[in-house]
Amino acid sequence: MSLPLRWQLLELQEAYIAAIDDDRLEDWPGFFTDDGLYEIIPKENEDFGLPAPILRCDNTAMMRDRVASLRHANIFEQPTYRHMISGLRVIEEGADTALMRTNYLVVNTSLEGTTSVYQAGIYKDVVVRTEDGWKFREKRVVYDTSRVQTLLAYPI
Repeated sequence: MSLPLRWQLLELQEAYIAAIDDDRLEDWPGFFTDDGLYEIIPKENEDFGLPAPILRCDNTAMMRDRVASLRHANIFEQPTYRHMISGLRVIEEGADTALMRTNYLVVNTSLEGTTSVYQAGIYKDVVVRTEDGWKFREKRVVYDTSRVQTLLAYPI
């Protein structure tokens, strides 16, 4: 893998998490191809081949609906997330496609100012080169944390 490709893929991951951490959720679907898949699944289900994610969007229209629901329909404490990523590895690379894995850790700070680990896991991504740059065709969020501490409403 070339250093420029690694840099571009790291920039994609960092821009993705910055949009979430900075509460620019309306930008979130733009990181995906129109038919992009986004799902959050427990590691246990992943390990046993159980196709049961706790959240699944299989196109950007569903992602935009999710954002609209978060902004206008759901009532809950808005989280303050901070993502940390490490260990980005390109597993497979083609001319315009790459398979990559990245470790992530998300901390959440409550309105009272208490910070706690919210979730840890791995992003399993398929990214494709488009006219607009690299985008996710698939982002599978596989979390290690044994249970989700609060309502999982926001993307990870």
